[in-house]
Amino acid sequence: MKKSVFAVTLSFALGTTTFLPLAAQAESESIIYSAEWDTPEFIGEEFEAEDLDGEDKVWGFLEQHQESFRIDGDVKDHFKVLDEVTDKETDMTHYRVQEMYEGIPVYGYQQTIHVNEDGNVTAFLGNYAPDLSNNDKLTKKPKLKADKAVKEAIKDLEDEIDEKVEKFEVKPEGNLYIYIHEDESYLAYEVELNFLDPLPGRWKYFIDANTGDVINKYNMLHEITGTGTGVLGDSKSFEVTKVSNTNYTAKDTTRGKGIETYTARNRYTLPGTLGSDTDNKWTDGALVDAHAYAQATYDYYKNAHNRNSYDNNGAKLISTVHYGTNYNNAFWNGVQMVYGDGDGSVFRPLSAGLDVVAHELTHAVTEKTANLIYQNESGALNESISDIFGAMIDNDDWLMGEDVYTPGTPGDALRSLKDPTIAGDPDHYSDRYTGPNDNGGVHTNSGINNKAAYLLAEGGSHHGVTVTGIGRNDTAKIYYYALTNYLNPNSNFSAMRQAAIQSATVLFGANSQQVESVKDAYDAVGVQ
Repeated sequence: MKKSVFAVTLSFALGTTTFLPLAAQAESESIIYSAEWDTPEFIGEEFEAEDLDGEDKVWGFLEQHQESFRIDGDVKDHFKVLDEVTDKETDMTHYRVQEMYEGIPVYGYQQTIHVNEDGNVTAFLGNYAPDLSNNDKLTKKPKLKADKAVKEAIKDLEDEIDEKVEKFEVKPEGNLYIYIHEDESYLAYEVELNFLDPLPGRWKYFIDANTGDVINKYNMLHEITGTGTGVLGDSKSFEVTKVSNTNYTAKDTTRGKGIETYTARNRYTLPGTLGSDTDNKWTDGALVDAHAYAQATYDYYKNAHNRNSYDNNGAKLISTVHYGTNYNNAFWNGVQMVYGDGDGSVFRPLSAGLDVVAHELTHAVTEKTANLIYQNESGALNESISDIFGAMIDNDDWLMGEDVYTPGTPGDALRSLKDPTIAGDPDHYSDRYTGPNDNGGVHTNSGINNKAAYLLAEGGSHHGVTVTGIGRNDTAKIYYYALTNYLNPNSNFSAMRQAAIQSATVLFGANSQQVESVKDAYDAVGVQ
């Protein structure tokens, strides 16, 4: 039966930069400039740094390009090294740095700098906002204290949802940043409000540190709206803990710091009650699926990418099923996975979809790596990365959510990476959504990168461009490497292209078919 895909709006979670006007010439240029800032957003020329040690390679490279970034004075006053990771497989060392202004981080403005086995810098990706000192309104010290900013955010949230929030899952705090929004720079507090009642939400607020005004806000809750026996009647084997001969619990101690699966028993409290069974023949299908699929997702990342849980440090994977009554959602709330049972019409229990589980847990991986901001193009990349790895882990097709969506209509799915347009999503950059809804089109515009990933893996012709497929495994390696080493919170589609090219170059060689196919795939979807 031919699959049909219906559009369902999802609420999964970036600032954006625009394309360089001469981006069509990008392949022949070693430096690509941001149209927004007129500073480099990609540098692909090699900087000889073998005589420099450690972070001095970063500082030497930035000093070399100091004029391009329009930096006066010591570059160390404008950047801070956040992280240094050496990849044993490729002998590449990847530095993640943060733009700073007067000792305060600039929100979302991180950069990655990459050093090869010879000790030379090979690439720079990221955006740098220059000339912040020219903004007379940008003060260096806040008039408001952090707790006042938190109160302002809570007040606005309760006005937004027209309900009072009695309890937050994580204590709200105000973190001071320089925040750039709609061409203005502010001294601002970032406040995250994570709550379950009266309805689940994970709102990000930016509060002016001088006036208390709300500069920007958005809900970044990653959710899907669109031997034991699983929901679909399939038999699964999975690791549990034997407490006694008549008590087995849904606790796996063999992976990382553990995998635990709970039941909310149709209530709205988390995590609920640890799943249990008296004879180890589990019949709660939703719990079986959530537990087994969390294990499968953990195993994929460990076996394919040597990643130990979503934080690469063995973080415990916690899931809760039977959340609420007829709840048509599943979401990652920054702490754990939550699955509703569906209403039987729009959704069956959402843990029944391996791709759904993999999609949501990949949001956690993204949060711990590139941390793509959940608005605009970076938000669309956030969604797309989760779709891509959902399809890599549940690898029998290129559909998302087909096992849980509209159970009464065989063949339905939420989205298609093969043909995003079936669900009303664009498959070419020229058709992108540019309005304010859906956090700037994070679900809609994910189709552009999804189509590129499909073409890269399977090959095909699109908009007059023919792409040679390189298979799922190599495609997954490229996107994982790009996510963990090259992408930044503010990365846009153009940055995604460059990150994929650089990743393919490191993994397979500059003259490889993989590099050529990456270029062709992004040509085919209109991304330069």
